[in-house]
Amino acid sequence: MRRTSNLIPKLHVKKGDTVKVLSGRVGVRGEVGRVLEVYPKKQRALVEGVNIIKKHQKPGPQNPNGAIVEREAPLHVSKLMLIDPTTNKPTRIGRQKTEKGWVRVAKKSGAILD
Repeated sequence: MRRTSNLIPKLHVKKGDTVKVLSGRVGVRGEVGRVLEVYPKKQRALVEGVNIIKKHQKPGPQNPNGAIVEREAPLHVSKLMLIDPTTNKPTRIGRQKTEKGWVRVAKKSGAILD
């Protein structure tokens, strides 16, 4: 029997992909952005310009009075759908084995994404 508790899942998004947010609050849903960072263990991704939060910082050497900084918060990858580069529409992802190894393939157009 295989232990699955410490395995890192393979995600359908990678750093640099353009994605559309499928669900979330009103300011987030429907937004399109580029993936800045992916956290596979937490199954989350950081999308540029999407899910902006306000972070309160304590006073320190850079901000003697403290500050309220706006930054992106990670989203769960199940809320993201990859944008097909050929059709510029959201698409599901499949995997296909080629001479180079496994690659991601867009379901709508059949284009190889990697």
